[in-house]
Amino acid sequence: MKFRIGLMLLALWLGGCDDASSPKGFAGLGGEAVAFTPVVPGRVFGFPRDHGAHEGFRIEWWYVTANLKDAQGRDFGVQWTLFRSALSAAPQAEGWRNQTIWLGHAAVTSATVHHAAERYARGGIGQAGVQASPFDAWIDDWRFATQASGNDPLADMQLKARDPRFSYELRLVSSRPLVLQGEAGFSQKSEQGQASYYYSQPFFQASGHLDIDGQRYQVSGPAWLDREWSSQPLTANQTGWDWFSLHLDSGEHVMLYRMRHSNGEPYLTGTWIDARGQAQTLHAGEISLEPLDRAKVAGRAMPVRWSIKIPGKQLDITTVALNPDAWMDLRIPYWEGPVKMSGSHGGTGYLEMTGY
Repeated sequence: MKFRIGLMLLALWLGGCDDASSPKGFAGLGGEAVAFTPVVPGRVFGFPRDHGAHEGFRIEWWYVTANLKDAQGRDFGVQWTLFRSALSAAPQAEGWRNQTIWLGHAAVTSATVHHAAERYARGGIGQAGVQASPFDAWIDDWRFATQASGNDPLADMQLKARDPRFSYELRLVSSRPLVLQGEAGFSQKSEQGQASYYYSQPFFQASGHLDIDGQRYQVSGPAWLDREWSSQPLTANQTGWDWFSLHLDSGEHVMLYRMRHSNGEPYLTGTWIDARGQAQTLHAGEISLEPLDRAKVAGRAMPVRWSIKIPGKQLDITTVALNPDAWMDLRIPYWEGPVKMSGSHGGTGYLEMTGY
């Protein structure tokens, strides 16, 4: 998916919407959202419209990850995220009365260093926002914006973020089509039908520079955009998730996630994307996703080495974290960082883990 933490967490802290004593799943994302627009099958996606914000839905995100190398072959990871959370289903008011909260996350990772930063903004005052055409997503001076003049606003993008410990500025280009996840963009998250609308651009190629602790690196490599919006994407007993985006050296791409429950087996699904961009939904019986080794990270036992098998695609790999300490030590903490793989296929990717 990239199923994302979402600003619902912040919405619950700042305003809340339900009785705090009732079960709502991980971070409240399983809470009832009857006043908001539901996610149902059969949506007809339209672009560039759907690159923009979706008023009426409770949570939404624009999420970019990149697996990069410098000229010496050193590996790096970059993350850039903008979350939108509606505190109310009512039409959005102007100025400081606006009911939208924006949250930005940015991070860089190397084999020895992981830095993360965050930004917060209120809607209605121009500090953060998203416009569909020309596409521009920003919070403060962090930006993900089109540089293209043609029909596809995502063909040529600029991505940048800055913090006292790190910064990056990357160009992302792609000539491949977007990928609708799940069933034509309807991405189910539970057997009960909770879902999001979800599409990706897994074919970005990134290049540019990043700075870590005062040292600059010229880097390049594959990048992945996830776009997702929903109103209630979890059930009350879903406690967290493990999500993978994988760039295979064969030119194929894989997205996998498992939604963990307080009791019972996880909900497991994914997408196989061939080198031409054709997507095939993967169901639980077609996937084996098992944690192997764990590392102590921020006082938690985190599974940083995984076995992934998709027999129907002759995929049998082991992924390992570039940096096991890729803990996002923010107000909404989670683990996210680049992974490398070995086995039947080589390649790189990203892993996100929440709820540990």
